[in-house]
Amino acid sequence: MAEATWRQIVDRVTRTLIDHEAELTRLDQKVGDGDFGFNLKRGMEAIRSQQASWSDLPFNRELQRMGMVLVSTIGGSSGPLLGSFLMAMGKVAPEEMPRDREIWVRLLEEGIAAIKKRGKAEVGQKTLLDVLVPVVEALKADAPLPELRQVADEALEETKEMEAVRGRAAALGERAKGHLDPGARAIHLAVHAILDLLS
Repeated sequence: MAEATWRQIVDRVTRTLIDHEAELTRLDQKVGDGDFGFNLKRGMEAIRSQQASWSDLPFNRELQRMGMVLVSTIGGSSGPLLGSFLMAMGKVAPEEMPRDREIWVRLLEEGIAAIKKRGKAEVGQKTLLDVLVPVVEALKADAPLPELRQVADEALEETKEMEAVRGRAAALGERAKGHLDPGARAIHLAVHAILDLLS
């Protein structure tokens, strides 16, 4: 990771997701309950309002605290999934934010495993995993930052033609095709926000 503080990363990601509430809501209206953008915004605002009180916490414990906040503030399945992702990362994370790419890959893989276990989901089922997993695989392969951006873009676009298997979108079956997955778009936004900061 380049020289960016954890506070900067959290600030950039949460602000980006809050700013895209309307877009994420529109996407979810097509394949879900239509409340994803609002719920995600509520979770991001909760993190922003509480982060100052976590200033003395080590990196690993802050990740876990953030995960618990998301579980308690984001409705539907998104809260438990995103919360489990962060809490699983926190369980294996060091006390200081790592700068080593290999360590970040290990943390992210732990988080992905938690999402798969909690959501019983796999890549190809029109979920946030369809962007998250390809990006982490590219990170593991030591891809440069511009390539990570391209991987995220292509992975998001591929969710359009996927049939939903998990979540409320699963009820639509074939009708979910032609629409981007809102969870995948949220991860795509987060990836771009981080890459913008690091570059």
